[in-house]
Amino acid sequence: MSIDIVSFEEGEAVLDWLSVARAIEEAHRLPRPIMEDVILRRGPDTLLNRSAWIDGLGIAVKAATVFPGNGAKGLPTIGGAVNLMSDEDGTLEAVIDFALVTKWKTAGDSLLGALKLARPDSHNVLIVGAGTVARTLVDAYGAGFPGARFTVWSRTRASAEALAAECPGVTVADDLEAAVRAADIVTTCTMATEPIVRGDWLRPGTHLDMIGAYRPDMREADDAALARARLFCDSRKTAGETGEFLRPIESGAIGPDAVVADLYEIDAMRRGSPDEITLYKNGGGAHLDLMVSRHVLTAWRAART
Repeated sequence: MSIDIVSFEEGEAVLDWLSVARAIEEAHRLPRPIMEDVILRRGPDTLLNRSAWIDGLGIAVKAATVFPGNGAKGLPTIGGAVNLMSDEDGTLEAVIDFALVTKWKTAGDSLLGALKLARPDSHNVLIVGAGTVARTLVDAYGAGFPGARFTVWSRTRASAEALAAECPGVTVADDLEAAVRAADIVTTCTMATEPIVRGDWLRPGTHLDMIGAYRPDMREADDAALARARLFCDSRKTAGETGEFLRPIESGAIGPDAVVADLYEIDAMRRGSPDEITLYKNGGGAHLDLMVSRHVLTAWRAART
């Protein structure tokens, strides 16, 4: 049996943001996944294996290496691949580029949350952070909210200016508070360990999409933001292990049952009123790697027939 190899370039050619968001939504109508992470370390170097099995969809193992010293050698610091296996017999079906899957699952996850929770007339999008994910968010949110205007803020103005130069029409904000107050959608993609977005800045009707915090010691929004908003996430399990929810629960700002719904309760993923503040925690997770990998392979095979 042949094994399909899907490169970054080949995958990019057959994907679009709305189709990816729809694929993620439909996959959440299947049973919840079995998931496990295994982390191996050798000094500063890391191997992360993230595995998921969804009945009816298949099995994925995403192997990612992080070698911080590679930068000095002119090599990428992060590499890897996703192994996609058949749900029927466990055979290896495809090996898909790690960066391709990570890109489309991260922004596709956030886009789906916004399509469900943001006001349909949202047109001012603020991106907090100016790294690789921020560039992808311009494309993803642009597809979901045609005609949207984008502003970017970063702790380092030079990085924000670099993003704006690469993405025509994006403007740079100097004052984060003013930019948050003017936004319909705020999406954060930073490595912050202490809050940078304040709940007092959020105007009625704002949708807050939070991507960056993936460890218990990380968070991007303060207790006031969590207390003011109706809370949603992609997965109660993965999002519940991040500082974005753990620390406000510890402080008493929100209760342990504050999350209204996750994507496995897709019919409950909706705002209650135009003035409601909604918060969506993008927690990632291996199940999303599986969902997007399956969609990538299906689209890639269709394009080749």
